[in-house]
Amino acid sequence: MYYIVYFLEYIKYPNRHYIGMANNIKKRIKEHNIGQVYSTKKFKPWKLIYAELYLDKQDAIGREKFLKSGSGWKYLQKQLKHYIDKNL
Repeated sequence: MYYIVYFLEYIKYPNRHYIGMANNIKKRIKEHNIGQVYSTKKFKPWKLIYAELYLDKQDAIGREKFLKSGSGWKYLQKQLKHYIDKNL
């Protein structure tokens, strides 16, 4: 089995983001967009802008925690610099 750490952007307000983990990314994004995820149900729709694949669940959990930190946000800003510059 594999695990995906993902970064979503709220389409209507590009400064709002969500970071999560799933093993079925299509299903999980659908859940976000139909309001089945508590932390994102007030904001719809979402779009996927970044994802990483992991074979080990603990590695994915660690990466998700890192990306949710201040250092992780700085990493994402560097990694997605061109996308962010065009869309924010």
